Amino acid sequence: MKMIIAIVNNDDAPDVMKALTKEKISATKLASTGSFLMKGNTTFISGVEDEQVEHVIEIIRDHSKRRKQLMPIDYAQFNPGFSSYPVEITVGGATIFVVNVEKFEKV
Repeated sequence: MKMIIAIVNNDDAPDVMKALTKEKISATKLASTGSFLMKGNTTFISGVEDEQVEHVIEIIRDHSKRRKQLMPIDYAQFNPGFSSYPVEITVGGATIFVVNVEKFEKV
């Protein structure tokens, strides 16, 4: 048994949850925040059998797309007299961890 922890952009989370539910894969959804951009994410936690891992990763990959976005960078905090201006960054996608589970029990 494995535990999959997937951190997904909030914009992609509804599609990921819908796809997991359609495939009858249960997951717990948690609100989370990334430290770099301080933007909202959704973290999914799911316990699956070893042979399901690649299928679950494929579902998450198919519904978590990377995209470009303009983000204001505030240089004023580092260089007084300078103002902020937008910088193009890549957001989205997913960060996925797969962890061995020694024991799993539903009560």
